[in-house]
Amino acid sequence: MRPIALLTSLLTLLPGLALAQPAKPKLTVVAAENFYGDLATQISGPTARVTSIMSNPDQDPHLFEASPSVARSLSGAGIVIMNGADYDPWMTKLLDAARSTSRTVIVAADLVGKKPGDNPHLWYDPATMAATARALAAALSQADPADQPEFERRLQAFTDSLKPLDADIADLHRRFAGTPVTATEPVFGYMATALGLTMRNERLQLAVMNDTEPSASDVAAFETDLRLHRVRVLLYNSQATDTAAQRLLRIAKQAHVPVVGVTETEPAGKTYQRWMTDQLDALDAALSKPPA
Repeated sequence: MRPIALLTSLLTLLPGLALAQPAKPKLTVVAAENFYGDLATQISGPTARVTSIMSNPDQDPHLFEASPSVARSLSGAGIVIMNGADYDPWMTKLLDAARSTSRTVIVAADLVGKKPGDNPHLWYDPATMAATARALAAALSQADPADQPEFERRLQAFTDSLKPLDADIADLHRRFAGTPVTATEPVFGYMATALGLTMRNERLQLAVMNDTEPSASDVAAFETDLRLHRVRVLLYNSQATDTAAQRLLRIAKQAHVPVVGVTETEPAGKTYQRWMTDQLDALDAALSKPPA
């Protein structure tokens, strides 16, 4: 090629070369539980690569053990979201073992003033998710100021998407406040409180959650509530394998007390909003049945 022709070709290519910028590396977010991972995906959009550690809906979260691959994921994370309140203590150990000055750790329990010993199932209170979303949007904006308007837009969209859920809660509260219910574990506890339900047998629920033996009197009281229909619904943690919980489930079915399954892990293919709404719909259907 002649020198003048070569120069002309290069000049033709230069504008395109100037426009071709290297792709901006994605932010890395690691969530201890998949409902926080879902939240991170909704707030960050395509800007971040989100990994959820606990995501198996068939797994008992209380029996979870972190693997070396989990430690590797955390070591490269710019933002970490965990529940706290002793629900995921393995996260604290892993983060302590791989300290980083550039990592932001968001602890949901700290945002809503909960501590070890409190009911750790904080995500059943939509206010927890709203507070976590705000903290995450702030952390993303700090890490990537150029995309702050997008994070704020997504935060507003998430906040707006909780309004129908809040409306469902208000409607159920209006219709069923004061209704006695019980549960195998306090998984649904914060939502039950928001609905104004009267929760019975809480000592036994704590024993089951903490994998300790409930007292004979607590077991007897629970079984009596079911057999005599002193409760309208049994809320059952469908991820638990505790033998005491399984026995109570059988008694409820024999006594024709409606059972509503709840989970500690967000089901595959659902958003947090859909997950919560589906469970409220199931509870509405159960409470709307005439007492046995």
